[in-house]
Amino acid sequence: QVQLVESGGGLVQAGASLRLSCAASGRGFSRYAMGWFRQAPGKEREFVAAVAAIVWTGGGTYYHDSVKGRFTISRDNAKNLVYLQMNSLKPEDTAVYYCAAGTQRVATINYPDTYNYWGQGTQVTVSS
Repeated sequence: QVQLVESGGGLVQAGASLRLSCAASGRGFSRYAMGWFRQAPGKEREFVAAVAAIVWTGGGTYYHDSVKGRFTISRDNAKNLVYLQMNSLKPEDTAVYYCAAGTQRVATINYPDTYNYWGQGTQVTVSS
């Protein structure tokens, strides 16, 4: 069993930055792919970014096109933490952001249905 807790959300103006953190408890953190997803009211849950387990592609990172060049995902396996650094935030980034852990292969790392564990989410609101 893995528990995930997100933090770092808030209300910011367009162009600002936020750093989200996800703290994981349980065994085998380094063996999981870790992903960030977001969901706005009335919208489907959307892939944002993911980092693979080191056994797959040496822990490569993956991003939705809408956040490439602005967001950076990273992980600290020694501390069981994953981060999402968000720069140049836009109003369309407003959503609840969820951290997730999964055992899927790299080919499906952007599919929410392939993740096994989810946090409760942290709200990010970007004003125009």
